[in-house]
Amino acid sequence: MNYVPGDLRDQLAHVGYDVVQAGLVCGSGGNLSARIPDEDAIWVTASGTWLERLSRKDFAAVRVSDGAPATVGAIPLPRIEPTSELALHLALYRARPDVNAVVHLHPQTALLLDALGEHIRIVTTDHAYYLRRVSTVPFRLPGSTELAALTAAMAADGTDCLVLSQHGCVVMGDSVELAHKRARNLEEAASLTYRALTAGRLENLRECPEEFLDRLSGNAAVTV
Repeated sequence: MNYVPGDLRDQLAHVGYDVVQAGLVCGSGGNLSARIPDEDAIWVTASGTWLERLSRKDFAAVRVSDGAPATVGAIPLPRIEPTSELALHLALYRARPDVNAVVHLHPQTALLLDALGEHIRIVTTDHAYYLRRVSTVPFRLPGSTELAALTAAMAADGTDCLVLSQHGCVVMGDSVELAHKRARNLEEAASLTYRALTAGRLENLRECPEEFLDRLSGNAAVTV
């Protein structure tokens, strides 16, 4: 697949292809979006799209302020029905002006841990750097305004990675690339947690050292 790095839709299409190959979503599940620079608008995947097959025509332009179809540039855009999770994306952008990309997936290991009542452990320095912390949003119906409002409220404190109970996950970033990295690291952290659980050693699983977490909290320069 060939992409032009400068176009946000191409960047999101690359993420879509990768996360399907990684098993983080299947079929037409999941949805992606990115804030359009200098616009009150986002590109968001259309309803029913398969993430590994995305092209520029599979994205709707939507205004953040009111959810109406947006005009981007001088060329009229075709009317495309956005994802049923549009309210979730819009609520997150409104609550977090620092967020420029939102990735919503259905990662199996993260969801299995949630169903088992276990939280995802932050094991490695990469997990700590990219995830910082993972919160769990209590179940609300997918696509509902209740889910959107609750998730946005829980993300308002700067949390970038949230598990939507019995549903999926939402990860955010100031760029498409950062959101992509967070999605990958979230499922890796979940996988390590689950492997420790199945080995009967979860209580012995050492999480990332407090020293490293303190450096992150203090905004010191950290390389991972």
